Amino acid sequence: MSLLIVSLDNTVLNVALPSMRRDLDASVSGLQWSIDAYTLVLASLLMLAGSTADRIGRRKVFVAGLVAFTGGSLLCSLAPGLDWLIVFRMVQAVGGAMLNPVAMSIITNTFTDPAERARAIGVWGAVGGVSMAAGPLIGGVLVDSVGWRSIFLINLPIGLAAFALTLRHIPESRAARPRRPDPLGQVLVIALLGSLTYGIIEAPAAGWRSPLIMGCAVVAFASFVGLLIHEPRREEPLIDLRFFRSAPFSGSTVIAISAFAGLAGFLFLNTLYLQDVRGLSALHAGLYMLPMAGLTVLFAPLAGRLVGSRGPRICLLIAGVSMASSGLLFALFEAETSNPLLFTGYMLFGLGFGMVNAPITNTAVSGMPRSQAGVAAAIASTSRQTGGTLGVAVIGSVLAAGLANGSDFSGAAQPAWWIITVCGLLVLVVGAATSGAWARATAERTARTLEEAVGAAAVTGSPTP
Repeated sequence: MSLLIVSLDNTVLNVALPSMRRDLDASVSGLQWSIDAYTLVLASLLMLAGSTADRIGRRKVFVAGLVAFTGGSLLCSLAPGLDWLIVFRMVQAVGGAMLNPVAMSIITNTFTDPAERARAIGVWGAVGGVSMAAGPLIGGVLVDSVGWRSIFLINLPIGLAAFALTLRHIPESRAARPRRPDPLGQVLVIALLGSLTYGIIEAPAAGWRSPLIMGCAVVAFASFVGLLIHEPRREEPLIDLRFFRSAPFSGSTVIAISAFAGLAGFLFLNTLYLQDVRGLSALHAGLYMLPMAGLTVLFAPLAGRLVGSRGPRICLLIAGVSMASSGLLFALFEAETSNPLLFTGYMLFGLGFGMVNAPITNTAVSGMPRSQAGVAAAIASTSRQTGGTLGVAVIGSVLAAGLANGSDFSGAAQPAWWIITVCGLLVLVVGAATSGAWARATAERTARTLEEAVGAAAVTGSPTP
C-alpha cells in the first residue's frame, strides 16, 4: 500500500497538470517543479531514511513516513498557490522517503529465498503498474468532477488504512549493527541533486551560460567530487561505494535512472499533448493511456517470475527493445498524430516498463548483506527517483525551449522523444553488458567482500564498515 499511494500520487498528478496550470497560472517550469519538488526531496532523503530505519527500527520509520505523507497530502489539497503547493509537495516527499526503501527492506528480510524474493518483488512491481492504470482514471474522474485539489485527498483513506495494517501486521526489525549518520554525505547528496535539477529546469529561461546556471553546474560537480572523496574515508558512509564494484548493481543503477527518466518524460509529454493539443478531458486522457498501464500490470509479475527462474537478462533485453521502439515511433513517425501508432507506442512502452522494474530491484538487493538491506534498497529507490526527477527536468526544459522558439507542440517535442529513445537504448545496452557471466563474477566478489567486512565487524564488536 505504501508503493500504491506514492506511485498513485505521481500518476494522478500528471493527469491534473493542465488543470493546475490553468487554475494556478503556472508555466511549464512551474509544472516541472510541482513534480520535481517531490521527486527531488524523495531522492535526496531515501538513503538517509533507509539507514535510519536499519538503525532505529523499520516499522517505526515506516509509520512516521505514513503520517508525514498523509499530512502532506492534506496540505497539498489546501494549497493557496503554486509556491505553497511546491512546499507541501516537499512535505509529502519527506514522508515518501521513509516508505519505499523501508518497505523493500521489509520484503528483503521477510523473503530470504532468492526465487521467492524475486516473485515478491514482481508483485511489488505490479502494484506500481496498478497505480499507473488506476491513477489516470481516478485522476481524470476527480479532476473533471471535483477539481485537481481532490487528487491529493485520495491519499488520506489509503494512508490511514496502511497505518492501521502496519501497526497490526508488521513486526519491528532493525539491523544487528546499525550504521551511524553521515551528515556531510547527506548534504553533498542534496547539493548535487538540487543544483543539477534546478539548473536544468531554469536554464531555458535564464540561459545555459548565465551565471546562475553555471553556478549550479559548479555546485553539482563539486558535490559529486566531494562524495567520491568523502565517502570512502568514512567507516560508515551514507553511500557505500563498494556496492558499485558489482557490475549488476552498477548496471541496475544506470538502468533505473534511464527507465524512470523515460517514464517521467513520457507521461509528462503525453499528458500535455492529449489535453492541451487534442483537447481531451482529464478522464479521456487517462483512458487513452490505459493500454500502457494495462501491459505494465500484466508483465510486472511475469518479470518477477522470469528473474526468479532465468535471471534478469531476458527481462532487461525485452524492456530495452520495447521502450526504445516506442520512443522511435514518436520521434520518427509522429505517432501522436495517428491513433493506431499512438496506441502501439503506448503498448510498447507499457510492456517495456513492466519488464524492467523487477530486475532493477532484485539485482540491487541480491547478494548484499541483510544488515545493509535498507541501504541497498534505498540506493535502488534513489536511482528511480533521480531518473524521474531528471526526466521531467530535461524533457520539460527541451519542450519549453522549443515552444519558446515558436515551434508547435510536435516540433518542440521531437528532440524530447529522441531523448526517451536513448533512455530505452541505455536499458538495452547496459542490461546486456551487466547480466552476463563476467558481471555475475563481479557481483560474487563484491558480496564476499561485504560479507567478510560484516563478519570482521561482528568479531571485533565494531560497527559494520
